[in-house]
Amino acid sequence: MLKRPLAALATLAAVSLLASCGDDEGSSAAPEKQADGPSCTYAEDGQPAAKEVELPPSRATVSGTVTGTITTSVGDIGLELDADKAPCTVGSFVSLAEQEYFDDTTCHRLTTAGILVLQCGDPTATGTGGPGYTVPDEIEGDETYPDGTLAMANTGAPDSGGSQFFIVYGDTPLDPAYTVFGTVDEAGLKVVQEAAKAGTGPDGVAPATPVDIESVTIDE
Repeated sequence: MLKRPLAALATLAAVSLLASCGDDEGSSAAPEKQADGPSCTYAEDGQPAAKEVELPPSRATVSGTVTGTITTSVGDIGLELDADKAPCTVGSFVSLAEQEYFDDTTCHRLTTAGILVLQCGDPTATGTGGPGYTVPDEIEGDETYPDGTLAMANTGAPDSGGSQFFIVYGDTPLDPAYTVFGTVDEAGLKVVQEAAKAGTGPDGVAPATPVDIESVTIDE
């Protein structure tokens, strides 16, 4: 991965560093709206892939735990987004969800050896598409990627996230180079794990069991 496009698996398999998951104190309460949250720099970066979108607010508008659901062709995936830890990333994700950017898209990449992730968020399903802007990194340097982690893909360069994200469905050793902005719930994790059992299709990249995103909704 988990770059846009994904780096070679051989390279990623050589990455060390995996630790235990921290406790999540998420809540089902509606996200707290705020008018003057942390400043976020979203830099325009070419044309958005497939769908036109507006830039997210230049200041984060939510805090605390933001909940939502990815409705897919293989089942629902519940989300808990940590807007305190990654306010700009969550702000972008929420903005894209509210603009229906993820609707009717296909998760384009599944990795099944060493790196266990499902990657989604590109309307073109090629691994190269994005929203036309970049998202700043929100990395502390001690990130780990246990199963259930929700994190941002990037191009390998600093501050190069976009719309592509990945769901970790088994403990995955990665350098702390990808912004962790939430987790998926246990039922959603099982949905991904079940789809992953079929492995990849003939191209060796896309899941053999298609995972199509019907919608991403954010709880109010």
